Amino acid sequence: MTQRVKLAVVGAGLIGKRHIQHVLAEPSAQLSAVVDPAPVGETIAKEAGVKWFTSFADMIAADRPDGIIVATPNPAHVQNGLEAIEVGVPALIEKPIADDIISGEKLIAAAEAKGVPLLTGHHRRHNPVMHKAKEIIESGKLGRVLVVNAMFWLFKPDDYFDISWRRERGAGPVFLNLIHDVDNLRYLFGDVAAVQARESNAVRGNAVEETAVILIEFKNGVLGTATVSDAVVAPWSWEMTTGENPAYPKTEQSCYMIGGTHGSLAVPSLEVWRNPGKRSWWEPFDQTRIEVDDEDPLVLQIRQFCKVIRRDEPPLVSGREGLETLRVVDAVKRSAATGERIELN
Repeated sequence: MTQRVKLAVVGAGLIGKRHIQHVLAEPSAQLSAVVDPAPVGETIAKEAGVKWFTSFADMIAADRPDGIIVATPNPAHVQNGLEAIEVGVPALIEKPIADDIISGEKLIAAAEAKGVPLLTGHHRRHNPVMHKAKEIIESGKLGRVLVVNAMFWLFKPDDYFDISWRRERGAGPVFLNLIHDVDNLRYLFGDVAAVQARESNAVRGNAVEETAVILIEFKNGVLGTATVSDAVVAPWSWEMTTGENPAYPKTEQSCYMIGGTHGSLAVPSLEVWRNPGKRSWWEPFDQTRIEVDDEDPLVLQIRQFCKVIRRDEPPLVSGREGLETLRVVDAVKRSAATGERIELN
């Protein structure tokens, strides 16, 4: 029997606690420690039956893990990643991989120079729905894909904004939520050539945006739109349509629409629409719904991290992939601020 991979979780907040529970339940992994300077970290470690440390350095000195999951606040991601790279410990870092492009480049360069595996926590790429959608697109069933529309529409209640940082720049739905959708679209259609964006804060008047509209040009010629708002009551978002996180009510809707010359695809419902005979707006449709296994992508992400640590396979979402997604979101924010079309090199 293959020995279980020892994983430590750095950061015991909301997402850190979810990672801890999934590591505890994963047969191929063993939770070795919880690292968090707050007293809650000690409590969670005690409940999990593992050691608690207030710093990465203290943990390494006492009990070196095979890998770490970084679930600390965003500004600490690069520092935590560099600490792991320095001692040669593979790291799965929650999105975004960094707060800014320059520090992200520094982190990726350090990992590649030392040959230390670095993964980004864009867990939705692990969802079987995404794998099946990519398979359908690449099969040619849709013909030549020309257009995609992605939606993240939901309503965050007033008390969500009682925490002050959620009202400040950088904490809006573009950076916190749409970054996941951008990563999904990059997985399906490849690299982005250019973006143009507009933002609004017309309802709440906070320093941060609440609504944004983005035009996306992919290098392969696909054109896309992405609209995001956390100020509308609506069922069209990844959270509401996939059932991926039980905290959100699941609707029988879709949040991505993908159009090709021979058919169209809705995601996550995986409904394929085609003309059974002649392609024409006068012709009836053949509608097929593709079924896939319902598996928690956070579980699949941890399982894949263990395989990467064992050198059995490469990362599905590498640190560099996380950085490229961050570049797109950075370009979106710059475009919204200037009104210009921003090209990505």
